[in-house]
Amino acid sequence: MEQVLIIGTGCAGLTAAIYSARANLKPIVLTGTMPGGLLTTTSVVENFPGFPEGIDGYELMMKLQKQAEKFGAQVKFGNVDSVDFSKRPFTVVVDGEPVEARTVIVATGSGHRHLGLKSEDLLEKKGVTYCATCDGALPMFRNQPLVVVGGGDSACEEAMYLTRFASTVYLIHRRDQLRASKIMAERTLAHEKIKPVWDSVVEDVLDPAQNKVTGVKVKNLKTGESHVIDCAGVFVAIGHLPNTQIFNGQLALDEAGYIKTFGGTRTSVEGVYVAGDVADSVYRQAITAAGTGCAAAIEAERYLAAQE
Repeated sequence: MEQVLIIGTGCAGLTAAIYSARANLKPIVLTGTMPGGLLTTTSVVENFPGFPEGIDGYELMMKLQKQAEKFGAQVKFGNVDSVDFSKRPFTVVVDGEPVEARTVIVATGSGHRHLGLKSEDLLEKKGVTYCATCDGALPMFRNQPLVVVGGGDSACEEAMYLTRFASTVYLIHRRDQLRASKIMAERTLAHEKIKPVWDSVVEDVLDPAQNKVTGVKVKNLKTGESHVIDCAGVFVAIGHLPNTQIFNGQLALDEAGYIKTFGGTRTSVEGVYVAGDVADSVYRQAITAAGTGCAAAIEAERYLAAQE
C-alpha cells in the first residue's frame, strides 16, 4: 500500500511529489494521458520565477520530474480508469490494476475546451488542432493562412508562434479587445502577420467533404453578417475544462466541474487533496499550481503523521 499517490505530472503533481518525497513518503506519481501536463505544449514560459530568459515548457517539466525522482518519487506511466474514495485505504484503478493508497493528491489539471461544432470534430487532426507548438510546424500549415480562435494569453501565444510558419494569422475573438495580459496583447497586435477579427465567432469549419480544412465561416456578432476566411488550419485556444470526469460522485465538484476545496487543499473526502488547475478556475498559472502542489503534500504529510 502506498503512503501518497499523486494523480498527474504537471506543475502541481510534480511539486507535490518533490515535497512528499523529501518527507520520505516515497510517492507514486501517475502520468495520465499527457505526461508533464499542458505546459509541455508551451514553447516559452516567461513568467515562472527563476528563469529570466524564459524556459521551454517541456524542459521545465522534465527538470521538475528529475528533481522529484532525485528525492525518491516514482513516476509511472499509467492512466486512471476509476477511483474509490468511499473506504480506506483508497483504491485507484490504473490501466486495469488496482492500487491502494493511504492518501491521494489529485492534480489532473485541465483539457482544451472545444468550439462544439460537428465540423470541428470531423476535422480534428486534419487541420483543426489545439496546440500550435505541437502542430504549427507541420508541412500542411507552412506558408498558408491560419486561424486562431480566442482572445486570452494562450490564443496570443498560439498566434505569435504561428507567425514563424504561416503567411497570415487571423485571430478571431468574440469581443472588440483581447483578454490577454497587456504586454502579450500589445506584442500580438503589433505583429505584421497577425490580423484580428473582432466581435466574431466561428460558425463552421470547412470542409469535411474534402477531409481537410479549407476555411472557416465567421459570423460578426454585432452586424449578424457571415463571411468565409480561407485558411489551411484552425487552432482553437478558448480555455480549458477541468479533468474531473473520473471523480464525479467521488468528490464534491462545483457547477463548472472543478473540485471543491474545504480549507487549503482539502477535498470533501478526508485524506484526499487537490492541487493545480483541476481546482482553480481563477488563476490557472504554473506557479499557482506549483504552490498548491506544495500545500497538498504538506497536508498529506500532516494527515499521515496524525494517523500514527
